[in-house]
Amino acid sequence: MQSTMLKAKLHQARVTHAVLEYEGSCAIDGNLLDMAGIREYEQIQIYNIENGQRFTTYAIRGEEGSGIISVNGAAAHLAEVGQRVIICAYAEYTEAELINFKPRMIYMAEGNEVSHTANAIPVQVA
Repeated sequence: MQSTMLKAKLHQARVTHAVLEYEGSCAIDGNLLDMAGIREYEQIQIYNIENGQRFTTYAIRGEEGSGIISVNGAAAHLAEVGQRVIICAYAEYTEAELINFKPRMIYMAEGNEVSHTANAIPVQVA
């Protein structure tokens, strides 16, 4: 049996560009891709914190150290420059792979700088 699990997450990244006249995809700073373990052309889900929009696209490698998060093509209608988004990648894992499985979570600060990383989501009690 295989399970679909969260592989990686860039939490509260800021959109730096929204380019409608583009073929599609989301350009992400190459350093962030490497840190998260997201491959170029890998399918990603983007969740817009500001307006609740959720959409699927694929990652393309942006310039390392640029902090770029560019939502391109039709998805540019769903995210504006300055809005906060969560970018997630999922993968299929076997039961054996899940024994020591931990996702890579990258938490973003202003300017798309990394504030910290984790491999577990803290439980918050209301």
